[in-house]
Amino acid sequence: MVNLNGNIVSENEANVSINNRGLNYGDAIFETLKVVTNKINFWEDHYFRLMASMRILRMEIPMNFSMEFLEKEVLKTIEAANSANDTFRVKIVVNRKIGGKYTPDTNDIDYFISAESLEIPFYTINETDYEVELFKDYYIPNSLLSTLKTTSKIINVLGSVFAKENNYQNCLLLNDTKNVVEALNGNLFLVKGNEIITPPISDGCLQGIIRKQIISIISQSKEYSIDEKSISPFDLQKADELFITNVIVGIQSITKYRKKVFETVIVKELLQKLNVKARLS
Repeated sequence: MVNLNGNIVSENEANVSINNRGLNYGDAIFETLKVVTNKINFWEDHYFRLMASMRILRMEIPMNFSMEFLEKEVLKTIEAANSANDTFRVKIVVNRKIGGKYTPDTNDIDYFISAESLEIPFYTINETDYEVELFKDYYIPNSLLSTLKTTSKIINVLGSVFAKENNYQNCLLLNDTKNVVEALNGNLFLVKGNEIITPPISDGCLQGIIRKQIISIISQSKEYSIDEKSISPFDLQKADELFITNVIVGIQSITKYRKKVFETVIVKELLQKLNVKARLS
């Protein structure tokens, strides 16, 4: 079942017009949520990121688009899914209403919410090998728009095709200045000794929800320091650990990049603290 502007319909009825602006121009944004037992992990952070993104894209925010309203819409969608599981991946998509070409006729919006069941409610360590490579065919612009979750994700799609064709589990993306920005599906962190580094937002990386939580966790640690600074491709092979963060997986260790094999010590410590934050959020 899918929630279209507040109406629950079957997937077969949830048709998108060929004139949909998200489809034609990438004029849409989205949020991916993890919902456990009717509780949205880090909901406040997701909500305010969505609102900020709508403002940046000059979309008209409806008067009823409160945090409480959207939370109810998410839970209504989950209830309609009628699943035996209590853990879900939920996607909220907001697009400008049909009309116009590059110049829209209106800044008013439509939204839809979909949900799919997940098996595991908490974040766990993936112990399997996880090899990555740089995707160098195209680059992420160093701009504010790159930090938003818009539907204009063709670089991520092409990078995923490259990874699949070459048997990599993921790829790392570069920006215009050839610094490493993020992975195909999440933010990147590099561990070197007691220092943990993640690219700054100014480099064009996604303003990730779990990125924010990990920075907060490390900031409160007495053992490690956190620094937001650019990461060059040369820095990758000097690292002790590399890991990726996103809201569904939590933290994913990278075990290999080219000839370098990485440890997975810090990740296990951080994951425990992230699970605690998720429960308390």
